Amino acid sequence: MKASAIPTHEADFRTNGKDSDGKKFTLSPNQVAIPGTSETLQVVSCKPASGDESFFYKEAPAKKRIVVHYTAGYLKGDIAALTKPNNHVSTPFVVARDGTIYNLFSSRYWSYHLGPGAQGGNSPMSQSGVGIELSNVGYLKPSGGNLVTYMGANDVYCTAAETQHYTKLAQPYRGYTHYATFTPAQYASLAKLLRYLSGTYNIPLKFIPEPARYDVYKDVANFSGITTHVNYQPQSYGKWDIGPAFDWQGLISALAKASTVPVTGTTIPTPTPAG
Repeated sequence: MKASAIPTHEADFRTNGKDSDGKKFTLSPNQVAIPGTSETLQVVSCKPASGDESFFYKEAPAKKRIVVHYTAGYLKGDIAALTKPNNHVSTPFVVARDGTIYNLFSSRYWSYHLGPGAQGGNSPMSQSGVGIELSNVGYLKPSGGNLVTYMGANDVYCTAAETQHYTKLAQPYRGYTHYATFTPAQYASLAKLLRYLSGTYNIPLKFIPEPARYDVYKDVANFSGITTHVNYQPQSYGKWDIGPAFDWQGLISALAKASTVPVTGTTIPTPTPAG
């Protein structure tokens, strides 16, 4: 799908509530307070109209960290993949490219989202980490004057001239130099969602320092803060979320701007939880 067609794709889901498998969803706008602030977070409750809840576990283990992923797909397919009946591979939040935060289930609960062999163990790390999926197709491959996705040469994402749609790294990351960009709306929504989860579960807004941020982090089981999928899985597992093509400094700056305390290093003060 061309990057220029994604807004129409996402608008159709907002209007009709049907994923790529044809499953119907009930979409309900909602807002929740961000603990320790006067702000609210806007989310859209996204529940299967069938009432199915078999893709997550209604268990509420303690939360120690946040895990940011990207979907390697487009919104309708993302929602379909994360809500497959009895599959138990999902995350509570999906952030669309227009910035809409879709809430698939309560962040108190859990589902698998790291994969077999994950550093620290798939079950304990999936249980103790709140997963967030950013809708993004991931790495891109040059093909003539175009950039195509991993889905094949026919899935043209953009032309090489449309530099607003991709980031080109000076050095390959896990084998690729071209990555689809995230949108300003996604960064803004992600920053607010991180602040909400930080305050709700008393998780520090702390990032793994570079360059360890972009690979398996051996001590991740003892880390409390913000991580990504690559901190749990090696390159051989076939994961690229999320590497240096992401605007980490922009996100850190957005979080710092919202804080009344000066930020140093890669640690940002945690909002005081409500109650």
